[in-house]
Amino acid sequence: MSKINRDGVNIYYEVHGSGPTLLLTHGYSSTSAMWQGQIAALSKHHKLVLWDMRGHGQSDYPDDPAAYSEALTVADMAALLDEVGADSAIVGGLSLGGYMSLAFYRAHPERVRALLIIDTGPGFRKDDARDAWNKRAHETGDRFEREGLAVLKSASPERSSVSHRDASGLARAARGRLAYTASLLMAVAVTWLLTWLGPAQAQQFAPAGVPRAPFTATLSNNVPLAFGMEVEDVSRALREPLSYVSGPPGDEIYLAFRNIGGSGLFNHHDRLYLQFRKGRLAGWKGDWGHNWMWQ
Repeated sequence: MSKINRDGVNIYYEVHGSGPTLLLTHGYSSTSAMWQGQIAALSKHHKLVLWDMRGHGQSDYPDDPAAYSEALTVADMAALLDEVGADSAIVGGLSLGGYMSLAFYRAHPERVRALLIIDTGPGFRKDDARDAWNKRAHETGDRFEREGLAVLKSASPERSSVSHRDASGLARAARGRLAYTASLLMAVAVTWLLTWLGPAQAQQFAPAGVPRAPFTATLSNNVPLAFGMEVEDVSRALREPLSYVSGPPGDEIYLAFRNIGGSGLFNHHDRLYLQFRKGRLAGWKGDWGHNWMWQ
């Protein structure tokens, strides 16, 4: 249980266990204490790094609103990995912590071995939805300024029992980090493509006539799909038409179906099932069964 100094702002962190590094970030108005129930299991085979974001828990609560930016939070995460001697790590978090993990991956893809994203939104593609969210974020900050930590008494049991010195940091963090400037969704998808395929390959899909690996090879994580894509975007990315399987409008399951040859008597087909929620891609899988995650 230590602190690092980030240009005059002290950041609290804990390290548990040894092994591959796992950096977890808490949600807004929570602290590193939210992970207490998972420390024993996660530190058994990993070096588990937990920390308090600026304005939260045992970290400092700087007076400057600019000190609560997304960029500085990402820089804090990089500094923590440097401090514990980790070139790369599994990076994850809950809610705002998951969003910051996505932002960290966008900035430092070479330092992320895997992402663990829990109950997290990737931002907003449409201006009106983003503006509405940001309005609520600023209202949350205003409420913390008016009512102090009493605001948390009506929150979840985990947040209502959390320990902060005062509400000033939460008010400033609401305006600095809860407010979105854009969607991370496509930015992260492009970063993943550039990292996985290389810049030259990511600029275009495989040309016609060039053999392609089956897109169900590893539960389809070797194709340029990203959560939140629309139906047309998915079809374009897979270079295959999508066939309706079931579900009401907006919450359909589609099938991408490709003939990749066979014996002449029995063709071999490559299938990919795709689940949409409210018109956006929510999951995909290469098989269909009674344990299908969205049935």
